[in-house]
Amino acid sequence: MITRRQFTVTLAAAGGLAVARPRVLFAQAGAKDTNPIAELYRRAVVIDGCSEAFATGPDGFPVDPKAIAAAAASGVTAINFTVVGPGTGFEDTVGAIATVQRVAEANPDRYLVVRRHSDILRAKNSGALGLILGFQTTEMLGEELSRLAVFRGLGVRIVQLTYNERSLYGDGCLEPANAGLSNLGRQAVARMNALGIAVDVSHCGPRTTAEAIEVSAKPILISHTGCRAVFDNPRNKDDAALRALAERGGVAGIYLMPYLSAGPGPITVDDLLRHVDHAVGVCGEDHVGIGSDQGIVPIDDTPEYRRQLREEIEARKKAGVSAPGESVDRPPFISELNAPDRMEKIAAALSARGYNAAAIEKVLGANFHRVLGEIWGTT
Repeated sequence: MITRRQFTVTLAAAGGLAVARPRVLFAQAGAKDTNPIAELYRRAVVIDGCSEAFATGPDGFPVDPKAIAAAAASGVTAINFTVVGPGTGFEDTVGAIATVQRVAEANPDRYLVVRRHSDILRAKNSGALGLILGFQTTEMLGEELSRLAVFRGLGVRIVQLTYNERSLYGDGCLEPANAGLSNLGRQAVARMNALGIAVDVSHCGPRTTAEAIEVSAKPILISHTGCRAVFDNPRNKDDAALRALAERGGVAGIYLMPYLSAGPGPITVDDLLRHVDHAVGVCGEDHVGIGSDQGIVPIDDTPEYRRQLREEIEARKKAGVSAPGESVDRPPFISELNAPDRMEKIAAALSARGYNAAAIEKVLGANFHRVLGEIWGTT
């Protein structure tokens, strides 16, 4: 079972998505940029807490030129790159990681696999897109916690304890029993702390989220979520979870997903900003980021895309992983932000909302940059 976002990346590889023309990243010699947001964006460390750069399946190499163009146009420093979706076993996961490594090695000017904290600034300074390899499930581990060290050796730096359903490690947000973190899950958190792998609880249920925050010796991530107090959806986190996360030094990334509002109309920039406002009010500006849950390549919203989206949602419903709000009538993107440079557009929206430059830089990525250094070490 692929994630909803991996479905859109697969369409991109098939030529179903369009990419805006890459923007000019640097002003011409002697020219002076008078746009304060563009200037802020150029200097910021921009980290998307949940994204994808290109397809990682058997046909992922060579990489689609659209993906390379989108990476260049984005101005993003690094992303938490979901390597595989739920239902992926150990061998297929290793194969997907190999695809990522192969693409990065073949395109060193465009991609850099982030293995240590200093690699994030290397990506910023070089103009390459930093790829922080992450999982949104623990199925590839089975009951073998020793595999965490194997995957860390292969470059994985973020692991989510569950997807939407129950796993061996805890209960996902759609599991009605809400049984919390299992004994194996507690051991996994301790092992990840020791290895320097970030614990992510974005799709976890309320008890699993709370218990993971409590037992972790290091800050953890809610890489992509919304605020349940703004809109009641199981994929959104309540204020207690957000507050506990912040008190332990963690960061919550707000996504650009239909779970931000009830509809019936499309999700909007204002929906996103209402969740950012609330998260900042609960957590403080040092503990909020953006985890777009979008691929770098924007979606080409054609009838064919809608047809395939309908099929993908039906498959997710049959698998029991479709969250309330997933509908072909509310596709998973915000029209105004459906572009490679969406993070710069978010910066402009935050500025118009009244956020100062320091707060905008924190939300764009400085907060994720800080917490990853605390989890991984700063070398």
